[in-house]
Amino acid sequence: LSFTIQYTCIKPRGAIRSGLTGFFRNKVTVVLGAQWGDEGKGKVVDLLATQSDLVCRCQGGNNAGHTVVVEGTEYDFHLLPSGIINPKSICVIGNGVVIHLPGLFEEAEKNEKKGLKGWEKRLIVSDRAHLVFDFHQVVDGIQETQRQATEGKIIGTTKKGIGPTYTSKASRIGLRVCDLLGDFKEFSTKFKNLVAQYQSMYSSLTVDTDTQLKKLKEYGERLRPMVRDGVYYMYEALHGPPKKILVEGANAALLDIDFGTYPFVTSSNCTVGGACTGLGIPPLNIGEVYGVSKAYTTRVGIGAFPTEQLNATGELLQTRGHEVGVTTGRKRRCGWLDLVILRYAHMINGFTAIALTKLDILDVLDEIKVGVAYKINGKRIPNFPANMELLHKVEVEYETFPGWKSDTSAARKWNDLPQKAQNYIRFVENHIGVPSKLHAGDREFLLTAG
Repeated sequence: LSFTIQYTCIKPRGAIRSGLTGFFRNKVTVVLGAQWGDEGKGKVVDLLATQSDLVCRCQGGNNAGHTVVVEGTEYDFHLLPSGIINPKSICVIGNGVVIHLPGLFEEAEKNEKKGLKGWEKRLIVSDRAHLVFDFHQVVDGIQETQRQATEGKIIGTTKKGIGPTYTSKASRIGLRVCDLLGDFKEFSTKFKNLVAQYQSMYSSLTVDTDTQLKKLKEYGERLRPMVRDGVYYMYEALHGPPKKILVEGANAALLDIDFGTYPFVTSSNCTVGGACTGLGIPPLNIGEVYGVSKAYTTRVGIGAFPTEQLNATGELLQTRGHEVGVTTGRKRRCGWLDLVILRYAHMINGFTAIALTKLDILDVLDEIKVGVAYKINGKRIPNFPANMELLHKVEVEYETFPGWKSDTSAARKWNDLPQKAQNYIRFVENHIGVPSKLHAGDREFLLTAG
């Protein structure tokens, strides 16, 4: 028997209009945190954004914090994609982001005073993004107080209202940008109903709804020119003329709501899947996935941290690395590089390269340790534990390297690094199976210095 199979290729209308012959012409480069955040993603994004046409945020809110230094000026971003610094880039806040409008405009105005120009003409906001209200932030604080009273411990949230807003979203009672820009009378009714639901759960919550609605209407009109249907906008970007598209992840793998050190995590998916669901793009359009990791490990707030150094080494890393949270102002906990969590992050995200930042912070150390495995009762365990009680009990197995004792802060190429620093990086690469080099256009960067 023989069979003849005939294939018919149906082009999407967008592809027909643009004269393309393929479905998935443009690929998306994704930059993600590979630890507990604060790895230096903003620096990597800023570097790649210089050659990007589109820079997108896909999840989180103003609980994220990226610092970028340009010609001696320090810019802090929480909601705006840090690619907004590039005057040639369009920036997108996707549907997976939760937006506190007062925070968005305040952040823009602060950075305007530092020299940011034309941002409002280069920002696209998805009409499907959910809104963070002031009372969400109040509720965030109330919940932390309740946890302290009932459990004797807190999550350590930023109190930016992110968790309560995602709770509203999952409960199908949240309000989106499209609601604010639609029938305002209908929006006002839904807002009052939402406030009433939260007040029924938190008796101490007081909200001046009339004042809030007046402000929200004003913010909505300021936002209106920036709002687009995010799904269609991204589709046209992917299927139109060639573009370099960059997705800027917020938070990090070990803070992911599903894969992080739950419950001491954020409220969104900050792994690679969040780029698809938070922007409305297919997995086939994902190209390079860059994981960003410090050459050591830090964490803000509460939660397990196996390689943490509560000693002079931890203090040295904190001081030399200026380890203070951009969003919270809290000192970061510091410890040795943990390859168990980097391998775990790679399993989830499929990194094509690692950007190893702040290598120079290790320059003064006589010896440097790297965590390579976890043990319980003297036996290696094959996986990263989901159970936090178990994770608190692990003993870390370390490899020890001699320090290079020389300044690497000006290193920009592989050959600029001393041999011992090269050995350290090669060990990291070989252990997780991912190279540490990134490519931007026809240039190659080794991101090591702080």
